[in-house]
Amino acid sequence: MLDQGAPPQPSSRTAPASPGPFARLMRRKPVERLVAEGGQGEGGSLRRSLGLWQLTMISIGATLGTGIFVVLGEAVPKAGPAVTLSFVIAGLTALFSALSYAELAGTIPVAGSSYSYAYATMGELIAWICGWCLVLEYGVSVAAVAVGWGEYLNELLDGTVGVTIPDALSAPPGDGGIFNLPALVVVMLAMAFLLGGARESARANTIMVAVKIAALVLFCAIGVQGLRSGNYENFMPMGMAGVSAAGATLFFSYIGFDAASTAGEEAKNAQRDLPRAIMLSLVIVTALYVLVAAVAVGAKPWQRFGDSEAALAQIMREVTGQSFWGTLLAFCAVIAIASVVLTVLYGQTRILFAMSRDGLVPKVFSRVHPKTGTPRANTVIVSLFCGVLAAAIPLGQLADATSIGTLFAFGLVNIAVVVLRRTRPDMPRTFRVPLSPVLPAVGLGLCVWMMGSLSAVTWAVFGVWMAVGLVFYFLYGHRRSRLASPAPSEK
Repeated sequence: MLDQGAPPQPSSRTAPASPGPFARLMRRKPVERLVAEGGQGEGGSLRRSLGLWQLTMISIGATLGTGIFVVLGEAVPKAGPAVTLSFVIAGLTALFSALSYAELAGTIPVAGSSYSYAYATMGELIAWICGWCLVLEYGVSVAAVAVGWGEYLNELLDGTVGVTIPDALSAPPGDGGIFNLPALVVVMLAMAFLLGGARESARANTIMVAVKIAALVLFCAIGVQGLRSGNYENFMPMGMAGVSAAGATLFFSYIGFDAASTAGEEAKNAQRDLPRAIMLSLVIVTALYVLVAAVAVGAKPWQRFGDSEAALAQIMREVTGQSFWGTLLAFCAVIAIASVVLTVLYGQTRILFAMSRDGLVPKVFSRVHPKTGTPRANTVIVSLFCGVLAAAIPLGQLADATSIGTLFAFGLVNIAVVVLRRTRPDMPRTFRVPLSPVLPAVGLGLCVWMMGSLSAVTWAVFGVWMAVGLVFYFLYGHRRSRLASPAPSEK
């Protein structure tokens, strides 16, 4: 019999305390949930159709060509003949980060790349910052590469039909033009390929990668005939500061190796193939970059590199005394740079796909077309944004803005791999970073050092970009995050 006067006993099942503001910012997405949601979008799923060969070609396609065909003319005046060292430094920085990417890509094979890795290890706010940096890295680099594509298109037109696109329609404001039409055109062409599906885009990219490798080998074979030992004298005219400044700009050339990690939800065997594709592509690309740069500065005085983004085609013409070889290289470069636009644009759409699925950006970015298995609306929106950006902003500003976003994201990846080792040491890993945490710490230090070599203007642009991103997160993403309500299996 109950005692009527006894005070009510507290229930043994009390409601869980609501997490505080800081806890909500630092909420992490379980690795198992990330992997389980792989490929799932609004109204359909991505299709797993990519093997090791296609993934490696995606990485090479997104990397090889950007720095050597386009940004070389921007970097040589900063470092002189020592630009070859700048490529090596940038490549080493990429290598340390690539080791961390390879481990995380094999452990968490999802579309979000470093954004998803940060979400699983460091919490939602850091993940958002990383994702926002990736938007800068991928989206702006598409625009930067598209600007250089227009330079080589003019070289090709001049060598074949004797006409060029007027500056008013082939250069952005600030570079003597009104609107860069070729840059917009190449982005729209890449969009058309991506709308056809991942497998079809990968096939087109593989053909274009073969063309660009053949073009660079041809350049070395012909350019070596014009080598002059005097061009290597005063090897480091700006000192180590110039080498590091050029390296920071050239790091823009290495962002492609992580494009394979954005294909984690469309790979047939992601855990096995992603680490292999990342490392293999980086080795191939770095070797070609250093070789071509050494031949280029040996065949042409470094003081004359600032007059055009189509430097390699000009060197071919000067060495042979014939327009044919320069025109041929320009043709190959038009195809090669288009493949960079295609694969980097692909990576950007998949990162936004993952962020949308988590609720941090609008759902339209994770809507999958049932017939093609691609995020169609996402692709169109991103392509239009990148195309307009390419048509309106000069190359140099775009390249440096991309570099700082890339370096920041890579630094976070080096931290994430150490955190996941500590928090989830039992997880199966198809690749492990050797000498961890030493090598990830070196990778982080190199990223910080190269970020410090960038100009104050670049830092100011980066600060404004981050401020805009944080405002968007607190007004939209933080409130709509799917982690605010657990998945059905976690309730």
